[in-house]
Amino acid sequence: MEAGAVHKVGDSAGWTTIGSLDSKQWAVTKTFQLGDVIHFEYNPQFHNVMRLTHAMYRACNTTAPSATYTTGNDSITITTRGHHYFICGFTGHCHSGQKVDINVLPTTTTAVGTPSSSPMAAPTLPSAQSPGPSPNTAASSMPSITLAKALLLALAILGFA
Repeated sequence: MEAGAVHKVGDSAGWTTIGSLDSKQWAVTKTFQLGDVIHFEYNPQFHNVMRLTHAMYRACNTTAPSATYTTGNDSITITTRGHHYFICGFTGHCHSGQKVDINVLPTTTTAVGTPSSSPMAAPTLPSAQSPGPSPNTAASSMPSITLAKALLLALAILGFA
C-alpha cells in the first residue's frame, strides 16, 4: 500500500471542543483513501482519541473502545475501506460533538477496467438509489446513477470534495 495523504482532524484547530470545530462537517469535506493517515493533535490533559464501533460512536459509549490514543499527537493509518469512528473519551466531549466518522469509499472500476478510488464511488444504499429506466424505454441503455453519486458529483463540481 502506498503512503497516502495526511489529514489533520480539525485542520489548524486540531482535535478540540474549543471554538467552532464541526468534526462531522470537517470529515464530509475530505476524500479519504486507503493508506491515508488521520492525525489527531490535542492537549492530552484534556482530550484523548477512542476508536469505536458505529453503535458505540452513535451513543458516545466509551466502555469498550477497540483502541485508545493518549499522546496528543496520534497518527492512524487507514488500512480498510468503510467507516472508521473516533471520539474523545473525556466526559461530555463526545456529546458536545467531539467525534468524527472517517469514511473510505469503495473502489470503482474505470472505463478501461483498472481499479481506481474515485470521489464518485459511493456505497450503494437501497433507499438512495433512483429506479433504473424500464426495459422498454429508449433510455434503457443509459446507466442509472444513485443519489449518493449525484451528490458527490455536485460536491466535486463545487470544489468541496
